[in-house]
Amino acid sequence: MLCRQTGPWTSRRAVLGAAAAGLAGCGERGPPATRLLNVSYDPTRELYEEINALFVEQWKQTHEGDLILEMSHGGSGRQARAVIDGLHADVVTLATPFDIDAIAQAGLTAPDWRSRLPNNSAPYTSTIVFVTRAGNPKAIRDWNDIARDGVSVITPNPKTSGGARWNYLAAWAFALRQPGGDEARARDFVRSLYRNVQVLDTGARGSMTTFAQRGIGDVLIAWENEAHLGLDEFGAVNLEIIYPSMSIVAEPAVAKVDANTARRGTDDLADAYLRFLYDPSAQDVAARRHFRPSDAQILAQHRSEFPDLAMITVDGVFGGWAEAHRIHFADGGVFDQISAERGQ
Repeated sequence: MLCRQTGPWTSRRAVLGAAAAGLAGCGERGPPATRLLNVSYDPTRELYEEINALFVEQWKQTHEGDLILEMSHGGSGRQARAVIDGLHADVVTLATPFDIDAIAQAGLTAPDWRSRLPNNSAPYTSTIVFVTRAGNPKAIRDWNDIARDGVSVITPNPKTSGGARWNYLAAWAFALRQPGGDEARARDFVRSLYRNVQVLDTGARGSMTTFAQRGIGDVLIAWENEAHLGLDEFGAVNLEIIYPSMSIVAEPAVAKVDANTARRGTDDLADAYLRFLYDPSAQDVAARRHFRPSDAQILAQHRSEFPDLAMITVDGVFGGWAEAHRIHFADGGVFDQISAERGQ
C-alpha cells in the first residue's frame, strides 16, 4: 500500500484503497508495515506517485503486510544536505550525480554507487529547454536571446537546485561553442544571463510556480519534463516550449543509502525498488511523464515526443561533476563571483 508522502502530494488512490479495505490506518492491523523513504528532487512528484503505485502492486504479489512508500521533494542540493544531516532516506533519486557523491563522501553510501545499476545509475535522462509566454512575444529562440537586454529570466538557484546547475552549465557550454568562444567569453555571457534573472527560487518546481502561476518573467529555463508538465497544467494558450539549438544531457541519478538501509533492515527492499526503475513498466511511466527513458525499446515507442537536438555532456565539456562543482558552484566559485557582481 502506498500510504504517505512527506508534503502535500499524497496518493489519493492509495488512501481510497485503504478505506475500501476497512483499515483504520496504514499498518495498524496485521504484520507491521514495511516503510521506504525516497528522497528526491523537485520535478519528480508525479513521476514517483505513479511508479510507486506500480511497485507496490508488484511487491504485494510476493509479500505480506503493507508497504508504505514515502517521498520527500525539494531542491536537489538541499535534499542531499538533509540526508547528510540525518534525514533517514533509504534511497535517493537526485538531480545530479554530484549530490549523491556528496552523500558518499559523508560515508552514507558506497563510493562505487554508479556501477551498481545500468547507465551509471541513471534510469532516465532529461535536457534543458525554455518556456515562454504563448506566442513567444520576446522572440526567444536560443540561449543568446535570453541574455539580451530587456528579457526577464526565471531559473532556480544553483546553490540549492540540481536543475539550476544543469541550466547554468548548458548556458556556459553554448557560449563556449560560439565563434571565438572561450572561458572568458563564456563567463561574460553567463554573467549577462544572470543579470536578467528576476527570481532565484530554491528548486525547479518553485521556478515553474513563479513563472506560470505568479506570471513573473518572460522565459523560464526548465527541465524538459517540467516544461511539459507546465504546458499540461496551464495550457498551450498560456505557455510555449522552445527547444534551443543545443542543450545538455541531464542525468538524474539514483542510489541506495547503505548506512540507513543497513540500520533499518531495508537493504533488499531498496535494491528491488531501484531495480524496478529500469522495469519496462516504470520506463513507460518515465516516458509518459516526459523523462527520456534509458530502455531503447520504450524510447522508440515515444520517439516523436522527444525532439532531437545537439546535447553536450558534463564529462565532455567540464571534465566531470567534481571539476564543474569546484570551479562553478563551490563557495567562492564562478557562480558566487557572478552573483556578487549581479548584486552590485
